[in-house]
Amino acid sequence: MVQIQPIVPNLTTVSSIFHQISKALSVLLNESKLPVWSTNVTSTSGLNSAVAVILDDGNLVLTDVGLNSAEPVWQSFDHPVETVLPGAKVAYDKRRNKSVPLTSWKSREDPASGLYSLELHPVRLMVALKWNGSIQYWDTGSWDPLLANPFYKYNYTRNENENYFNYSAYNPSVISRFTMDVSGQFQLRTWSESTKAWNIIWAQPENQCQVYALCGNFGICRPTGLSLCYCMTGFHPRSQSEWNQSDFSGGCVRKTNFNCSGNDEKPDFLTLKVTSLPPNNSVAVGSVGECRTTCLNDCSCNAYSYVDNGCSFWNGELSNLSEDNFNGKTMYIKVASKDLASLKKNKTIIIAIVIGPVASGILVIGLLVFLNYRRKRMLAGKTSMEGSLVAFAYRDLQLATKNFSEKLGGGGFGSVFKGVLRDSSIVAVKKLESISQGEKQFRSEVSTIGTIQHVNLVRLRGFCAEGNNKLLVYDYMPNGSLHSHLFHEKQENVLNWKTRYEIAIGTARGLVYLHEKCRDCIIHCDIKPENILLDGDFHPKIADFGLAKLVGRDFSRVLTSMRGTRGYLAPEWLSGVAITAKADVFSYGMMLFELVHGKRNTERFEDSNFTFFPSLAANVLKVGGDILSLLDSRLNREASVDEVTKVFKVAYWCIQDQEDNRPSMSLVEKILEGVSDVNMPPIPKYVNFFVDKTEHNHFFTKISSNGHSQSNFSNVDFLSDSASSS
Repeated sequence: MVQIQPIVPNLTTVSSIFHQISKALSVLLNESKLPVWSTNVTSTSGLNSAVAVILDDGNLVLTDVGLNSAEPVWQSFDHPVETVLPGAKVAYDKRRNKSVPLTSWKSREDPASGLYSLELHPVRLMVALKWNGSIQYWDTGSWDPLLANPFYKYNYTRNENENYFNYSAYNPSVISRFTMDVSGQFQLRTWSESTKAWNIIWAQPENQCQVYALCGNFGICRPTGLSLCYCMTGFHPRSQSEWNQSDFSGGCVRKTNFNCSGNDEKPDFLTLKVTSLPPNNSVAVGSVGECRTTCLNDCSCNAYSYVDNGCSFWNGELSNLSEDNFNGKTMYIKVASKDLASLKKNKTIIIAIVIGPVASGILVIGLLVFLNYRRKRMLAGKTSMEGSLVAFAYRDLQLATKNFSEKLGGGGFGSVFKGVLRDSSIVAVKKLESISQGEKQFRSEVSTIGTIQHVNLVRLRGFCAEGNNKLLVYDYMPNGSLHSHLFHEKQENVLNWKTRYEIAIGTARGLVYLHEKCRDCIIHCDIKPENILLDGDFHPKIADFGLAKLVGRDFSRVLTSMRGTRGYLAPEWLSGVAITAKADVFSYGMMLFELVHGKRNTERFEDSNFTFFPSLAANVLKVGGDILSLLDSRLNREASVDEVTKVFKVAYWCIQDQEDNRPSMSLVEKILEGVSDVNMPPIPKYVNFFVDKTEHNHFFTKISSNGHSQSNFSNVDFLSDSASSS
């Protein structure tokens, strides 16, 4: 621990760090003597000799050595700002009837209080995220059981003075912290000694566009864009420098202000599709035309919408808008006419292209000639790279995908759309996000990925790199992802056991190729059912290999945004050590359990209970029980007992705590093919953690008023609103 020099009453030296002012402990700037921070704690009798000590856990403790008391005068763990370290509190003060919130910084560079905070509920066992201390945009509800794990212990304590939540790490070497981030997300970060950086391993809300007013007034949140926020047409950032630093809270302002004095600058309307409409003033008018006219003639009206024969107006500044061009609700934003001129000009050109051929046979012929030229260009005139990889023009892919209208899926790397090339071949086009590489480096990396070809890997056919547009073109897999077949309740199209076993072997072969047969070992980093695609014959093909390297340093952030990824992450992702191919082995093992069971490994229920399937299976495997009782119930026990047992043994070997104890994928392949035998595996520690506790697992350990633990993730019910406070 670090001891800071004693604090003596009436100390006036310029070099002092801590000082007593009006019986309150404060920090001063060394030269100016102006207080920049205070504990806000006063002493009625004055302090004899106060000592400030930073403990090994990061807690700054102020004690009065002149008093015969072990209680500190003040400690930072009782007063967190934006970060909670293990042992620190997130509390509700019953004496003041007030929450002690975590509050974000104002910006990345300014530690003043920001707009976002996290507060503990005064009665219920939950926390909520709020904007400006008033508008709640996320809460834990039934706590996420994925956080109930052997890496961290979460405690909730109630006594006569306060309720509080804190946590501790079972492995003290794992350096972690919870943070109320300036982005509005509540994040859990761990320190990576290898990269000397904090890695985000959990963040809520996962979709950042759910953060209230993330993009400020008149800003639009785009969940799949290269930038989260953008200004709608006719507006620009209030502070471009802040936006360049990804601080969007200042929002957008009009490029051109219009007034109601009757001058020649007239407003018009911009059409916008949003996820949900903000609170509004409703007015009963007869038609959409009357709704538009009413808003146009009302100087204070900034936008209108006409939904279900009802007209809604917005008079103030608009915030909390999220783009949804597929299923969104339509709003009409009032904008200066001249700011819409260029947009209307483009629309006029498009209309002319569409109407022209109808009016003129000559233009029809010209259009056919033009399209034939485009077809030849796509089939023969595309820029070839090393091997057969092709460079597509962005407009060609827009045409092939019908302007990206048929979405197949999406994840942290981007969204995937179905497309048809001019030769009638069907492709899957992935629009990449979070790619900050320049075009030259991007082409180089993609060229390398393009040379990697194997029967169990999705073939990369081409790419597009035009400015900020980075896209990859893959073979289309008609049977979709393994995820779509495992995790649905319908009885039709259920994968039989033979197909599942072949999928396990084929996926192993693909990973062997990536890990051992390529010039450089390629670690996938995101093996899960969503990334195992099935061709027309249900042969497995691994997707998204090599993309971790394209994302580079931002990969940790991308991982946290992938829905469902965390349940497949190896322990080393949490500890911060270097990631090896054995991380893929772990993820593969977790996927094997789901391949057998046909459900997610972690199943949650409305009463906040959850089950962890690897622990359930461990109970059966250890005692030599009915192994087919663990099989997907839709298979009606139609499977080979030997093969199911073998898959379970392999799965447990793959998810061993220490990566050195996990097999290579080549050994896994040999075992599944019957070339090598497999012994009974030891059950990993974190799986044993839930063994015999799999029926009633909860997020928190309840602590009684005397501070003693009553139980540990077992048979602990959430405290209801009417629970006793003692």
